[in-house]
Amino acid sequence: MNNDFFYRSFLNRDRLIHIADADVAVCDSLATLFRLDGFQIATSNDAGAFVATFERRRPHIVVLNFSLHRENMLPMLGRIKDMRAGIAVFMLGDEGDVSLAVEAMRLGASDVFTKPVDGEKLAAAVRETLRRDVHIAAVQNGQRQVEIRGFTQLTPREREVLQLITNGQSNKEAGRELGISPRTIEVHRARVMEKLGARNTADLMRIVLTS
Repeated sequence: MNNDFFYRSFLNRDRLIHIADADVAVCDSLATLFRLDGFQIATSNDAGAFVATFERRRPHIVVLNFSLHRENMLPMLGRIKDMRAGIAVFMLGDEGDVSLAVEAMRLGASDVFTKPVDGEKLAAAVRETLRRDVHIAAVQNGQRQVEIRGFTQLTPREREVLQLITNGQSNKEAGRELGISPRTIEVHRARVMEKLGARNTADLMRIVLTS
């Protein structure tokens, strides 16, 4: 199936990209680029403003500059990824910040871009990330943890159902665990499949496992 099928740009109107960079010109340039793609935009020019804005509304995508506050940015990246809310983080840095780039990737950054930033490549990376609606983490305690990238598309209950489906539970087993009927599980499953562009359960698992 064509990859473009899974990147649904009409959903961008409900997606927020938060750009955090001390350089106002960089924020403005990237904000203009992403607004043309239909995204909502938030910008911050210092670490305090970034944290305050982030707490008010969690974004789908964060574009974060190392230099905003070097001692805080990597820990902040770690905290964002620990939320497992499906927030993809793209880091910006100066050429030569190799050790910081490596550490950022280790902590879960989707990618690192050096300045001057190629806006089109960054935009393409964001689109590719949003095309993958889910990401499967390593197995922990015998189960795979599902991170929802397009998390606003799925309700909390739908995310729970997707988690249980991914762990191989039947409708009856999932219903027992969640305290709802197997029929209700089937309704949630159908909605998850519709939102993630899956034609059937096998296709849903393929989307999940290849994301």
